[in-house]
Amino acid sequence: MVEEVDFADLVMRARQLVESATATGTETGQAAGTRRVILGITGSPGAGKSTLAQALHRELADVSALTSMDGFHLSNTVLEAAGTLSRKGAPDTFDVAGFVNLLARLQCQTEEIVYAPEFNRSLEESIGSAVAIQRNTALVIVEGNYLLHTANDWHKVASFLTESWFVSPPDQLRKQRLITRHEAFGRSPDDAQKWALGTDQANAELVEGTKARATRILYVPTIPSTTASTASTPAMHEAKQESRVTP
Repeated sequence: MVEEVDFADLVMRARQLVESATATGTETGQAAGTRRVILGITGSPGAGKSTLAQALHRELADVSALTSMDGFHLSNTVLEAAGTLSRKGAPDTFDVAGFVNLLARLQCQTEEIVYAPEFNRSLEESIGSAVAIQRNTALVIVEGNYLLHTANDWHKVASFLTESWFVSPPDQLRKQRLITRHEAFGRSPDDAQKWALGTDQANAELVEGTKARATRILYVPTIPSTTASTASTPAMHEAKQESRVTP
């Protein structure tokens, strides 16, 4: 069942996870603050995952870092050579082994800095080592469509997540967001609708099938937005001001 949740309640829950992990670490002999929480934000394309993840990161900037599965998109050159460029965004168009390796490094928390890639929507390409995650960061927020997918190596992802939140807005709202996003990044209205209702919709149906594996299924009607650039996902930038939007 989908929970309608206030954003402030999710911020509180994330802080509770960090506090609980810290207390557990102290009880088991680890130094305070060294046990890391990895919080997964998932859902279909256009669900508002990035908006929620970025807002949480901003509100929890003192303890959190933000990274994304999207940084592991295979390059357009690789996809074109494989004949899969037209399906970009499908599970087999990502470096899932690389993503799993990143999560394992983040969970181990033995390196002073772990660098993660970032997907740039303006370029439609990933940029390597674009996000620096410090060893003492207590909470890592990870967002992406396929965090709960079970095919091939994707099944390993969920094991690294302390909790997974599946973002599930009304479907018509989700589709309209996708069309608007594609237009904002240069597609014509016709192309935007074709992609949103074609490739994106096929991926959405696949992702919907993973919903039952989530810790929570959420709809957050109002999420604080930032003025940070949307060219990159995730945005590791400080917000300059705040307004209220429907994600």
